[in-house]
Amino acid sequence: MSEIIIKSQEQIAGIRQSSKLAGQCLVMIEEFVKEGANTGFLNDKIEEFIRDNGAIPATVGYNGYPKATCISLNEVVCHGIPSSKQVLKEGDILNIDVTTILNGYFGDTSRMYSVGQISGKAERIVKTAKHCLDLGIQQVKPGNYLGNIGFVIGRYAKSKKYSVVYEFCGHGIGLEFHEAPQVDHIARKNSGPILQPGMTFTIEPMINEGRASTRVDKSDGWTARTSDGKLSAQFEHTILVTPDGYEVLTDVIGEYN
Repeated sequence: MSEIIIKSQEQIAGIRQSSKLAGQCLVMIEEFVKEGANTGFLNDKIEEFIRDNGAIPATVGYNGYPKATCISLNEVVCHGIPSSKQVLKEGDILNIDVTTILNGYFGDTSRMYSVGQISGKAERIVKTAKHCLDLGIQQVKPGNYLGNIGFVIGRYAKSKKYSVVYEFCGHGIGLEFHEAPQVDHIARKNSGPILQPGMTFTIEPMINEGRASTRVDKSDGWTARTSDGKLSAQFEHTILVTPDGYEVLTDVIGEYN
Protein backbone atom coordinates (compact mmCIF):
# COMPACT_ATOMS: atom_id res chain seq x y z
CA MET A 1 0.00 0.00 0.00
CA SER A 2 1.17 3.56 -0.70
CA GLU A 3 2.30 6.09 1.87
CA ILE A 4 -0.10 7.49 4.46
CA ILE A 5 -1.51 10.82 3.30
CA ILE A 6 -1.50 13.62 5.88
CA LYS A 7 -4.47 15.77 4.89
CA SER A 8 -4.43 19.55 4.58
CA GLN A 9 -7.04 21.69 6.33
CA GLU A 10 -8.85 22.14 3.02
CA GLN A 11 -8.94 18.39 2.45
CA ILE A 12 -10.09 17.75 6.02
CA ALA A 13 -12.98 20.19 5.51
CA GLY A 14 -14.06 18.28 2.39
CA ILE A 15 -13.75 14.88 4.07
CA ARG A 16 -15.72 16.20 7.04
CA GLN A 17 -18.63 17.22 4.79
CA SER A 18 -18.72 13.90 2.96
CA SER A 19 -18.49 12.00 6.24
CA LYS A 20 -21.36 14.04 7.67
CA LEU A 21 -23.55 13.09 4.72
CA ALA A 22 -22.66 9.41 5.13
CA GLY A 23 -23.65 9.62 8.78
CA GLN A 24 -26.91 11.36 7.92
CA CYS A 25 -27.79 8.45 5.60
CA LEU A 26 -27.74 6.05 8.55
CA VAL A 27 -30.00 8.32 10.61
CA MET A 28 -32.41 8.88 7.71
CA ILE A 29 -32.89 5.18 6.95
CA GLU A 30 -33.64 4.08 10.51
CA GLU A 31 -37.40 4.61 10.29
CA PHE A 32 -37.57 2.34 7.22
CA VAL A 33 -35.77 -0.61 8.84
CA LYS A 34 -38.73 -2.73 9.91
CA GLU A 35 -40.32 -6.09 9.37
CA GLY A 36 -41.52 -6.58 5.78
CA ALA A 37 -39.13 -4.04 4.23
CA ASN A 38 -36.68 -5.40 1.69
CA THR A 39 -33.02 -4.50 1.56
CA GLY A 40 -33.27 -3.38 -2.06
CA PHE A 41 -35.76 -0.72 -0.97
CA LEU A 42 -33.44 0.46 1.83
CA ASN A 43 -30.56 0.68 -0.64
CA ASP A 44 -32.63 2.73 -3.08
CA LYS A 45 -33.75 5.16 -0.35
CA ILE A 46 -30.14 5.77 0.65
CA GLU A 47 -28.95 6.18 -2.94
CA GLU A 48 -31.71 8.73 -3.58
CA PHE A 49 -30.72 10.63 -0.42
CA ILE A 50 -27.05 10.66 -1.39
CA ARG A 51 -27.74 11.92 -4.91
CA ASP A 52 -30.29 14.50 -3.71
CA ASN A 53 -27.49 15.94 -1.57
CA GLY A 54 -25.15 16.37 -4.52
CA ALA A 55 -23.01 13.31 -3.87
CA ILE A 56 -22.58 9.85 -5.34
CA PRO A 57 -22.35 6.43 -3.65
CA ALA A 58 -18.78 5.19 -3.79
CA THR A 59 -19.65 1.50 -4.01
CA VAL A 60 -21.64 1.59 -7.27
CA GLY A 61 -19.36 0.02 -9.87
CA TYR A 62 -16.45 -0.30 -7.41
CA ASN A 63 -14.65 -3.43 -8.63
CA GLY A 64 -17.97 -4.41 -10.17
CA TYR A 65 -20.08 -4.01 -7.03
CA PRO A 66 -23.65 -3.27 -8.16
CA LYS A 67 -25.31 -1.30 -5.33
CA ALA A 68 -25.09 1.97 -3.39
CA THR A 69 -24.79 0.27 0.00
CA CYS A 70 -23.74 -2.97 1.63
CA ILE A 71 -26.48 -4.51 3.79
CA SER A 72 -25.42 -7.54 5.81
CA LEU A 73 -27.94 -9.63 7.76
CA ASN A 74 -27.34 -11.93 10.73
CA GLU A 75 -24.47 -14.28 9.75
CA VAL A 76 -23.30 -12.04 6.89
CA VAL A 77 -20.10 -10.33 8.04
CA CYS A 78 -19.87 -7.68 5.31
CA HIS A 79 -20.50 -6.86 1.63
CA GLY A 80 -24.07 -8.17 1.59
CA ILE A 81 -25.71 -7.11 -1.69
CA PRO A 82 -29.15 -5.50 -1.20
CA SER A 83 -32.05 -7.16 -3.03
CA SER A 84 -35.79 -6.75 -3.38
CA LYS A 85 -36.00 -10.49 -2.63
CA GLN A 86 -34.33 -10.09 0.77
CA VAL A 87 -37.15 -9.22 3.18
CA LEU A 88 -36.53 -8.28 6.81
CA LYS A 89 -38.19 -10.37 9.47
CA GLU A 90 -38.69 -10.09 13.22
CA GLY A 91 -35.47 -10.81 15.11
CA ASP A 92 -33.06 -9.93 12.30
CA ILE A 93 -29.96 -7.86 12.96
CA LEU A 94 -28.35 -6.06 10.04
CA ASN A 95 -25.46 -3.78 9.23
CA ILE A 96 -25.90 -0.96 6.71
CA ASP A 97 -22.63 0.38 5.30
CA VAL A 98 -22.52 3.65 3.33
CA THR A 99 -19.63 5.41 1.58
CA THR A 100 -20.23 8.80 -0.02
CA ILE A 101 -18.23 10.86 -2.50
CA LEU A 102 -19.01 14.56 -2.11
CA ASN A 103 -16.98 17.06 -4.16
CA GLY A 104 -14.35 14.36 -4.63
CA TYR A 105 -13.99 13.52 -0.94
CA PHE A 106 -14.95 10.22 0.73
CA GLY A 107 -16.76 9.41 3.98
CA ASP A 108 -17.49 5.88 5.21
CA THR A 109 -19.65 4.60 8.08
CA SER A 110 -21.85 1.70 9.14
CA ARG A 111 -24.01 0.62 12.06
CA MET A 112 -26.23 -2.18 13.24
CA TYR A 113 -30.04 -2.14 13.21
CA SER A 114 -32.52 -4.49 14.87
CA VAL A 115 -35.86 -5.64 13.46
CA GLY A 116 -38.47 -5.80 16.20
CA GLN A 117 -37.63 -7.95 19.22
CA ILE A 118 -34.22 -9.60 18.90
CA SER A 119 -32.73 -12.47 20.89
CA GLY A 120 -30.51 -11.98 23.90
CA LYS A 121 -27.50 -13.39 22.04
CA ALA A 122 -28.10 -10.98 19.14
CA GLU A 123 -28.39 -8.05 21.54
CA ARG A 124 -25.14 -9.03 23.27
CA ILE A 125 -23.04 -9.27 20.10
CA VAL A 126 -24.37 -5.94 18.80
CA LYS A 127 -23.51 -4.28 22.12
CA THR A 128 -20.05 -5.86 22.11
CA ALA A 129 -19.30 -4.74 18.54
CA LYS A 130 -20.24 -1.16 19.41
CA HIS A 131 -18.04 -1.20 22.51
CA CYS A 132 -15.16 -2.59 20.44
CA LEU A 133 -15.47 0.40 18.08
CA ASP A 134 -15.57 2.82 21.02
CA LEU A 135 -12.46 1.26 22.59
CA GLY A 136 -10.63 1.50 19.27
CA ILE A 137 -11.56 5.16 18.84
CA GLN A 138 -10.23 5.95 22.33
CA GLN A 139 -6.77 4.85 21.16
CA VAL A 140 -6.66 7.55 18.47
CA LYS A 141 -4.21 10.28 19.47
CA PRO A 142 -0.94 11.62 18.09
CA GLY A 143 2.07 9.55 19.12
CA ASN A 144 0.15 6.34 19.77
CA TYR A 145 0.70 3.22 17.69
CA LEU A 146 -1.97 2.33 15.13
CA GLY A 147 -1.78 -1.30 16.25
CA ASN A 148 -3.10 -0.40 19.69
CA ILE A 149 -6.54 0.06 18.10
CA GLY A 150 -6.62 -3.61 17.14
CA PHE A 151 -4.96 -4.65 20.37
CA VAL A 152 -7.70 -3.25 22.62
CA ILE A 153 -10.48 -4.45 20.30
CA GLY A 154 -9.11 -7.99 20.22
CA ARG A 155 -8.56 -8.09 23.97
CA TYR A 156 -12.10 -6.94 24.75
CA ALA A 157 -13.80 -9.20 22.20
CA LYS A 158 -11.89 -12.20 23.55
CA SER A 159 -12.93 -11.30 27.11
CA LYS A 160 -16.55 -11.54 25.99
CA LYS A 161 -15.92 -14.90 24.25
CA TYR A 162 -16.21 -13.47 20.71
CA SER A 163 -13.76 -13.57 17.81
CA VAL A 164 -12.51 -10.72 15.62
CA VAL A 165 -12.57 -10.99 11.82
CA TYR A 166 -9.04 -10.72 10.42
CA GLU A 167 -9.82 -11.15 6.70
CA PHE A 168 -11.34 -7.64 6.42
CA CYS A 169 -10.05 -4.46 8.04
CA GLY A 170 -10.32 -0.69 8.31
CA HIS A 171 -8.39 1.61 6.00
CA GLY A 172 -7.24 5.09 5.25
CA ILE A 173 -9.90 7.15 3.49
CA GLY A 174 -10.61 10.67 2.32
CA LEU A 175 -9.03 11.35 -1.06
CA GLU A 176 -9.61 7.76 -2.18
CA PHE A 177 -11.98 5.01 -1.07
CA HIS A 178 -9.12 2.87 0.25
CA GLU A 179 -5.79 4.45 1.25
CA ALA A 180 -2.97 3.58 3.62
CA PRO A 181 -2.87 2.64 6.43
CA GLN A 182 -4.52 -0.74 6.80
CA VAL A 183 -6.34 -0.74 10.16
CA ASP A 184 -6.34 -4.26 11.59
CA HIS A 185 -8.87 -5.02 14.31
CA ILE A 186 -6.66 -7.57 16.00
CA ALA A 187 -3.01 -6.56 16.42
CA ARG A 188 0.02 -6.70 18.67
CA LYS A 189 0.44 -3.99 21.28
CA ASN A 190 2.60 -1.03 20.18
CA SER A 191 2.78 -2.20 16.55
CA GLY A 192 2.32 -0.40 13.25
CA PRO A 193 2.85 3.25 12.29
CA ILE A 194 2.69 6.15 14.72
CA LEU A 195 -0.51 8.21 14.54
CA GLN A 196 -0.08 11.81 13.34
CA PRO A 197 -2.49 14.76 13.10
CA GLY A 198 -4.14 14.90 9.69
CA MET A 199 -4.47 11.14 9.23
CA THR A 200 -7.98 9.94 8.35
CA PHE A 201 -9.05 6.31 8.46
CA THR A 202 -11.91 3.99 9.32
CA ILE A 203 -12.24 1.77 12.36
CA GLU A 204 -14.79 -0.96 11.60
CA PRO A 205 -14.43 -4.06 13.79
CA MET A 206 -16.40 -7.13 12.70
CA ILE A 207 -17.17 -9.32 15.68
CA ASN A 208 -18.25 -12.95 15.31
CA GLU A 209 -20.19 -15.13 17.70
CA GLY A 210 -18.22 -18.22 16.67
CA ARG A 211 -15.12 -18.63 14.52
CA ALA A 212 -13.32 -15.59 13.11
CA SER A 213 -13.09 -17.03 9.60
CA THR A 214 -15.42 -16.13 6.75
CA ARG A 215 -16.50 -17.54 3.40
CA VAL A 216 -17.56 -15.54 0.35
CA ASP A 217 -20.61 -16.67 -1.65
CA LYS A 218 -19.48 -18.05 -5.01
CA SER A 219 -22.81 -16.96 -6.51
CA ASP A 220 -22.01 -13.23 -6.29
CA GLY A 221 -18.34 -13.01 -5.28
CA TRP A 222 -19.10 -10.45 -2.57
CA THR A 223 -21.27 -11.65 0.31
CA ALA A 224 -18.96 -12.69 3.17
CA ARG A 225 -20.54 -14.94 5.81
CA THR A 226 -19.27 -16.45 9.03
CA SER A 227 -17.78 -19.83 8.19
CA ASP A 228 -19.90 -21.52 10.88
CA GLY A 229 -23.19 -19.71 10.21
CA LYS A 230 -23.17 -17.89 13.56
CA LEU A 231 -23.99 -14.21 14.06
CA SER A 232 -21.71 -11.28 13.22
CA ALA A 233 -21.96 -7.57 14.07
CA GLN A 234 -20.08 -4.45 13.00
CA PHE A 235 -19.95 -0.69 13.56
CA GLU A 236 -17.78 1.78 11.64
CA HIS A 237 -16.76 5.42 11.76
CA THR A 238 -14.36 7.62 9.80
CA ILE A 239 -11.85 9.15 12.22
CA LEU A 240 -9.53 12.17 12.00
CA VAL A 241 -6.39 12.32 14.13
CA THR A 242 -6.33 15.83 15.64
CA PRO A 243 -3.43 17.59 17.44
CA ASP A 244 -4.87 16.53 20.81
CA GLY A 245 -6.83 13.35 20.03
CA TYR A 246 -9.53 12.49 17.52
CA GLU A 247 -12.63 13.73 15.73
CA VAL A 248 -15.26 11.19 14.67
CA LEU A 249 -16.17 12.68 11.30
CA THR A 250 -19.20 10.45 10.64
CA ASP A 251 -20.76 11.07 14.07
CA VAL A 252 -23.81 13.24 13.29
CA ILE A 253 -25.67 12.62 16.57
CA GLY A 254 -23.01 14.07 18.88
CA GLU A 255 -22.17 10.78 20.53
CA TYR A 256 -18.43 11.45 20.72
CA ASN A 257 -18.44 15.18 21.47
